[in-house]
Amino acid sequence: MAAAQKFRLGVLGSGKGSNFAVIADAIASGNIPAEIALVVSDVENSGILEHARKRNLPARFIPPGKFRTKLDEDAERAFIAAMQEAKVDLIVLAGFMRILKGEFLRAFADRVINIHPSLLPAFPGLEAWKQALDYGVKVTGCTVHFVEQGIDSGPIIGQQTVPVLPGDTAATLHVRIQTAEHELYPAAVAAFARGEITVQGRQIAWRR
Repeated sequence: MAAAQKFRLGVLGSGKGSNFAVIADAIASGNIPAEIALVVSDVENSGILEHARKRNLPARFIPPGKFRTKLDEDAERAFIAAMQEAKVDLIVLAGFMRILKGEFLRAFADRVINIHPSLLPAFPGLEAWKQALDYGVKVTGCTVHFVEQGIDSGPIIGQQTVPVLPGDTAATLHVRIQTAEHELYPAAVAAFARGEITVQGRQIAWRR
């Protein structure tokens, strides 16, 4: 009897790839029952591609096209085709700095997730840790959520809190939020791989 095919992840990233590295290491150690089918970056010399290649994982650079904050139509079609050819079950955004439009999200409906460095819906957008510090909140954190057309507005899958300490700077708070991300994101991906996530509208049940 043939072994069941592993849950397949596609990963999109633009930067250093620290969340990707943590997920890849959790897969290698057996904590996530999945395999990384493909890593794609819109930045040719990105750290995430370097992490992938060091681990002998399939990795590609796909030029993003002419726009600064989103993929152009040709690039988006190339990203869709790459993920479809890799037969991914879930797409994980790991520091991907381009807005994904309707065509991509329709191709992978309810299969694209992201992690954001705040307790959404508070502080969407860029530098959320600095937004939280400037606002004066006492608790912030990180959120794993589905990706939809709005900015950081998709249904929430899981959250982890991080206290804001006296004397925190944007840099020190960001480091502690990243530590929380490195715990929450692999746990959420593992839950998807084990079939422990159910979706009903904006209500996400996570059987732990």
